Amino acid sequence: MGGGEPVYAHERPEWPNFHWDASAFGATLADVHFRRGALITAMTALGFDARQETVLSVLVQDVTKSSEIEGEHLDVTQVRSSIARRLGMDVAGLPPAARHIEGVVEMLLDATGRFDAPLDAERLSGWHAALFPSGRSNLRKIIVGAWRDDHEGPMMVLSGPLDRQRVHFEAPAAERVPQEMDQFLAWFGTARLDPVVQAAVAHLWFVTIHPFDDGNGRIARAITDLALARADGTDQRFYSMSAQIERERTAYYEVLEVTQRGGMDLTAWIVWFIDQLQAALTSAEGVLERVRHKQGFWDVHRDVELNGRQIKVLNKVLDGLNSKLRSSKYAALAGCSKPTAVRDLNDLVDRGILRVDPGAGGRSTSYLLTREGVGRQGARTPDVEDG
Repeated sequence: MGGGEPVYAHERPEWPNFHWDASAFGATLADVHFRRGALITAMTALGFDARQETVLSVLVQDVTKSSEIEGEHLDVTQVRSSIARRLGMDVAGLPPAARHIEGVVEMLLDATGRFDAPLDAERLSGWHAALFPSGRSNLRKIIVGAWRDDHEGPMMVLSGPLDRQRVHFEAPAAERVPQEMDQFLAWFGTARLDPVVQAAVAHLWFVTIHPFDDGNGRIARAITDLALARADGTDQRFYSMSAQIERERTAYYEVLEVTQRGGMDLTAWIVWFIDQLQAALTSAEGVLERVRHKQGFWDVHRDVELNGRQIKVLNKVLDGLNSKLRSSKYAALAGCSKPTAVRDLNDLVDRGILRVDPGAGGRSTSYLLTREGVGRQGARTPDVEDG
């Protein structure tokens, strides 16, 4: 970068005087607000245990998927253990979490749990230190809890495997970072925008500055979660933007690159961001449907005496187990012998919880959960196959 024609938005003299055409996303934004409100109302109407389990699942997704965007795969059971413990939930049978996983969880729960607290440099430094407790990113020693210094050269924003990484843009020089962050944080604390639009702009602006040696994407998504929690007015998360961005990771980096090489018009970025929020809400509505289905099922059958194996396997099926359940699979899930699994399945049929699928028999005998009083019309009923 230098004295030639500006390549990136942050090199332009009008930086960071962003603008956008609100008419391009006004109708979609109004629909997002309606759906967010309806989802939060529906989720808060659930029983406490169902709501807590839903929040736990969403937070586990947020933590793991945000790291996967950066190519890091965290142990899901350790993430679940860390979050459940912090939420005061049962962690029996879950392994203790590694130090670096505890740090990622700590950052996210601080962002969403203290969404009303000011966002300042000290708070961001604490998040960064939590992400890198060893002072290293993989084997590389990095500056932790302070702005980068570009001692290894310009900060490039990359994606892809190490042997064929793609450069999407180059961030501002390190000497600009303190002033850039002061400006960003002052704006974040005082902006009077639609909160979803503010979340979109904040994500793009922070990612552009890339103020730390590493972890900038994860911190940007934590800032997004904080802004959306402010918009929702609750620290309970019922949808995951990080999970949706991970699903559209290629498009995410493409739209970031296009925006960085454009001017101050953020319309295309905000449209993309709101579209992803729409998709995240659609996924969350599917989760709500399954939670209601599960809750309705147990309401109908709450007086039926079942053994622990049956309850465990039925919960797995109700949670959306992808594969059909044969007796061998039942045995594996329940930790029992195959003859015991067959007896359990037959008992569930006798009690009216399962029914035999008339389209199969013999070794391929399959079973379907009964629909009596469960969920809304048209809800998917998982099936169980014996063999």
